[in-house]
Amino acid sequence: MHKNRMLFAAAAAAMAVLAGTAAPATASASGTGTGTGTGTGQQGTTCTDVKLPGTLPVPPPGMSAQQDVSIGADCAPVLGQVRFVPVALADRARSFAVAGADAPTGRQVRSWSEMYDCCKILMTALYTTSTWDTVNGQVTRPVTEVSHAANREPWNAGWSLTTSHKSEQDSGALVTAHAEFGYRGIFDIGGKWYANTHDTTVQLNGDGTASCTFDITLRHTFIGWNSVRGCS
Repeated sequence: MHKNRMLFAAAAAAMAVLAGTAAPATASASGTGTGTGTGTGQQGTTCTDVKLPGTLPVPPPGMSAQQDVSIGADCAPVLGQVRFVPVALADRARSFAVAGADAPTGRQVRSWSEMYDCCKILMTALYTTSTWDTVNGQVTRPVTEVSHAANREPWNAGWSLTTSHKSEQDSGALVTAHAEFGYRGIFDIGGKWYANTHDTTVQLNGDGTASCTFDITLRHTFIGWNSVRGCS
């Protein structure tokens, strides 16, 4: 029993030390700072209220469009090249047509919006899967499923989903998904420093094509964090 108490006290002390370095010393409202504290896996310049917007086309079936976005030296997003890569057969978006003018065309589009720290640890993510048919050039029977990811830490800490919702507009031709994440853990025991918001919009078209628009808003971030987004 005495040994267990000593181990617990040592772990608590370590968490207190890490938590004490959570918030950098300074962070400007314009989006840059010179703090030297430790974020979720990152030390150095702090960036405040950073937005990472962008749009990707949905490629033909069997391919995915992907893009990396990093936090640059001036706290502005640095857009990587859009890549079109084959996807695994099990993950391919399905697209098929049935002969006949009034026959429906089934289509599925998947999107992912992921946020990583400097150590390539996935912190938060928003995923959507939209399925719809088309009849005479009109979107019909749209169904969208939304899922999330949040990195947890021991002692019931880390990132967590605080709110999420989706909507369909114009008879399902425009699908939006929204997810907000908060952080309370060894790098910020107060839970006021970090917050990630993911927004994804999928435009569904009557000809079976689609596009994905993304936006991530970061309350505080660090140079070296990066996002990965994609459509397939």
